[in-house]
Amino acid sequence: MTSRRAFMIGMMATGLCPVPSWAEAGNPNYLAAARRPDGGFELAGLDAAGNRVFRVRLPDRGHAAAAHPVRPEAVAFARRPGTFAIVLDCRTGREIARLETPGGRHFYGHGSFSTDGRVLFTTENDFEAGQGVISLWDVTKGYGRIGEYPSAGVGPHDICVMSEGDVMVVANGGIETHPDMGRAKLNLPLMRPNLTYLSLDGVVLDQLELAPALHRNSIRHLAVRADGLVGFALQWQGEGGESPPVLAVHHRLGGLALRLFEAPMPEQRRTKGYAGSIAFSEGGDLVGFTSPRGGVLHVFNVTSGALAGAHRIHDVCGLSSAPNGFRYTSGTGDIGRAGAGAKTLTVVATHDCQWDNHLVPVPV
Repeated sequence: MTSRRAFMIGMMATGLCPVPSWAEAGNPNYLAAARRPDGGFELAGLDAAGNRVFRVRLPDRGHAAAAHPVRPEAVAFARRPGTFAIVLDCRTGREIARLETPGGRHFYGHGSFSTDGRVLFTTENDFEAGQGVISLWDVTKGYGRIGEYPSAGVGPHDICVMSEGDVMVVANGGIETHPDMGRAKLNLPLMRPNLTYLSLDGVVLDQLELAPALHRNSIRHLAVRADGLVGFALQWQGEGGESPPVLAVHHRLGGLALRLFEAPMPEQRRTKGYAGSIAFSEGGDLVGFTSPRGGVLHVFNVTSGALAGAHRIHDVCGLSSAPNGFRYTSGTGDIGRAGAGAKTLTVVATHDCQWDNHLVPVPV
């Protein structure tokens, strides 16, 4: 991710400074959606100690958010098949813009800014065609919609613009859905999830599929290490008694070929075939995922592939990097830190809410 300082220098060169910064919103380290005690919903900014530095109400349940690289702006996305994506001024809670898809589309709950902060990319479902779409929004012109192209797969869920700035990676989950059918999965026998690398103008640069025996392992969520190593979390759509791997890494340029991570049995069965969120540790030597269905957080050594930590956390889901490991959130309102060892689990704060699926880092 381009540093704030470099971005500010670029903005100064175009005569657009001064601009507000994340410091004016309380210097949050993370963004997280939550359900409030009154039944409403919000997007919160959290600092490293787990304190809420801002809270903004949402019209319905949120899923994830995208944080602007410099300005204190966040795009809050509805949970699939929700249709809202709201751009918020995190200093004031003011709605800056509301993104609307064309007819026959809905968002998938994720988006990613270009490294210079000028374009927002979102994943969408063209549900009549049964195909995925990446849409582009011009941040400099009030988040107006300026284009789209195919995601090169079905059910694009998560998306990340990589640190080199001219490549994005897309998790095409492979599951066809239609809002008239709620959250029903319409093509499980034929699904073919893939991990796709696109140029920012939509050219397919590379694409990865899992082995045919794992074709029902939906690729859902992403984490990208600074050197371009991509971690992806999977959700098994096959038989309930099976326990396939739900965590993998891949490097497009050959730094590390595809690797699937599995814990020894019976620990692997505790995941229930479902990975919720994924993150690399701050140093990049560890990769972890949460399973809210299983109530576990598994941590692996990236180099050896060995299980480095297995933590029991009720209703855990949100996960992000932190010094010496990870920060996590749970549906119980807890915010905690976790490392590799069995004794490196600590609750740092508890709030009167139910944290939702993801804990999104704010760029620094």
